[in-house]
Amino acid sequence: MGSRVSGRIVIKGIVQGVGFRPFVYSQAKLYGIRGSVKNLGSEVSIIALGSRFEEFLKAVSVGTVLSKIDSVEVFDIDDSVAESDFGGGFVIEKSGRSDSLTGFIPADVAICDECVKDIFEKGGRYEGYWATSCVNCGPRYSIIREVPYDRERTTMDEFPMCDGCRGEYESPQSRRHHAQTIACNACGPKLFLLDSDGNDLKSASPTDDAARLLDEGHIVAIKGIGGYHIACIESSAVKLKTALGRTEQALAIMATEDTVADIAVVGAGEHAILNGPEHPIVVLYKKDRDSHREISNLDTIGCMLPYTGLHHLLFSKLKNRILIMTSANAPGNPMITDTEKAVAKLKGCVDYYLAHDRTILNRCDDSVVREGYIIRLSRGYAPKRVNINLGKDCILGTGPELYTTVSVYKNGFCCTSPHIGNIKNPQTLEYLEDTVGNLKTLLGADFDVIAHDMHPQFLSTRFARRLSDETGAETVAVQHHRAHIAAAFSKYAAEDAGRNCVGIALDGVGLGDDGTVWGGEIFIGDILNLRRVGHLESVKMPGGDLATVYPERMLYGMLPCEDTANLLLNRGWKDSELAILDKQIERGFNVPLTSSAGRVLDAASALLGICRERTYDGEPAMKLEAAASAGRAEKWESVVTRDGGMSVLSTSALLKNALAAKNAGRSINDIAASVQFNLADGFAEIAVEKALDAGIKDVVLSGGVCINHTIRETIVRKVSDAGLNMIINREYPFGDGCISYGQCVYAGLLRR
Repeated sequence: MGSRVSGRIVIKGIVQGVGFRPFVYSQAKLYGIRGSVKNLGSEVSIIALGSRFEEFLKAVSVGTVLSKIDSVEVFDIDDSVAESDFGGGFVIEKSGRSDSLTGFIPADVAICDECVKDIFEKGGRYEGYWATSCVNCGPRYSIIREVPYDRERTTMDEFPMCDGCRGEYESPQSRRHHAQTIACNACGPKLFLLDSDGNDLKSASPTDDAARLLDEGHIVAIKGIGGYHIACIESSAVKLKTALGRTEQALAIMATEDTVADIAVVGAGEHAILNGPEHPIVVLYKKDRDSHREISNLDTIGCMLPYTGLHHLLFSKLKNRILIMTSANAPGNPMITDTEKAVAKLKGCVDYYLAHDRTILNRCDDSVVREGYIIRLSRGYAPKRVNINLGKDCILGTGPELYTTVSVYKNGFCCTSPHIGNIKNPQTLEYLEDTVGNLKTLLGADFDVIAHDMHPQFLSTRFARRLSDETGAETVAVQHHRAHIAAAFSKYAAEDAGRNCVGIALDGVGLGDDGTVWGGEIFIGDILNLRRVGHLESVKMPGGDLATVYPERMLYGMLPCEDTANLLLNRGWKDSELAILDKQIERGFNVPLTSSAGRVLDAASALLGICRERTYDGEPAMKLEAAASAGRAEKWESVVTRDGGMSVLSTSALLKNALAAKNAGRSINDIAASVQFNLADGFAEIAVEKALDAGIKDVVLSGGVCINHTIRETIVRKVSDAGLNMIINREYPFGDGCISYGQCVYAGLLRR
């Protein structure tokens, strides 16, 4: 049988918004192929005729830089199609829509190097234009209304192309051939510089003037791809933090690569991530831990490179080398995308606004990465789409309550939204509901199952039940930490649902089977039958959530002894306050039990005087880690008790050791390092013992506490040294950003 000379090629995957059709066109011209290409949303259909068909097929099967190919199929074409001359060449047809959407729109990506060159090319069409982009870069998810991805279905439809842009859009020789975001100074979105009241200052060059104002020390809100940032130079850091009420919180910076390398340790891996198409915030270790303390009082600093044309234009005019760049929203709230709302909400915080008139339909915060692990899943990395077989049902995972994402599974793929935030806030809950609606539309999803957290009072749980009532979808409750393990073990479990593992979950809050707050758990079994076989000691949280804000309450709940009382009295506590605390603990009124690893770190931070009041989420543990990085850990004896077949690591004994070391005059840094090491070492020892006893090779690690370098690496080393497989899902965050995906995995395996 001879080589094929014609056929209909169907390529499925992420093939829209990635320059796929112009890529196919260029390959058709290269190989002398007649025919057509049509975008159907999650697939492209190519009619191809020519003697070099096989070479053409091989070329288009590779795809573009941003595409992700799931499958390539070739079908015979009938005689009537084969006889079509297609005008003697190859054409790009108008988009249609597939009956079965499996692909998705790619995430927003950073401006490419070629477009940066275009911006600074003297006399070029794009000279000085802030929204320059091509088929390889720019906004995607943030501007799309529906699929297929064509200009008329994005917010770019408000900007009709000028003749120059139309010419490039239609030219097969252009890098902007069928680039849906193509725009220039003549026809594209415009920039405006506004004063603090939102009045247009009629600036002839908004970027030049904004750079000057920033250099003068003013605070400027900047509208980017996915929402507003607040920017200022380093000397204005205290002013900004005071205005935002975040005096202790570390802020991220934007700087050029040379500047980042001057202030932080940038390894090869970090260099690649900083410069990748995602351009996330990368948490780096400072070269001098005491430097830039007005920006970050930790030993680390979050850095990102300019990732839009607007950023590059600003840095070309700035005299200062560093810009603080923080999201213009309260922690846990959704990003502000609308200029009128920005002016109303940021009154008193911001001096000027650098705004544009392109509508942001789907807000998207900056992603955050540390040591190659995702901390916040958002711009560049999300929407995240993974190939996994969870059966035939369409499943929605509504996530937890903090650090929420939502996930949708359909037809062998699971898609997870960008970071949503803390849905205790009404605006963020509304954002979650909007995101579910957007994903439903973009994926053509009709939910059969809605998976949610086991906590009945979580607003995500209530939303799931309400949506179930409206749609008739079945609900599945998934325990928080089992969802963590399901997310991390997903690929293995999907291939073999009965495959056993030992799961370690270390995080802050999750309702347990027994009604207490879990957060330091060891499980054993397959994903649908994970038994709790070990945990951190269940200790008292006097005042419940109040103990998370004032970690000295947590300390006293764990160590209600005379030494702790004297410590607190010396810090200004009154006898009457301690008496009330004692009575509260004795009576058990609003004193929930918790096995949370996060609360242990909070208590240790309070014990050492590192953080006595939490002003932002994770502050006590983050400051403890910063102190520990300058110390040297010593091995303490672990105390493990047995409780009904369960192994329990005593965290009160851990704190007693820390208190004894403190009373003995050991350095705070050494004690902090010792607390982290011994917590991880003792817990890993239990997990390894359980795995070896059961003959299980796979140990799975998840939970927000694993962001801590010492804790994570101590566990990894202990597990690996025992000859076991350490499994971590690098595709998703350690923290609760993975929960909605884990919920989908659990529900899918249950139904499958």
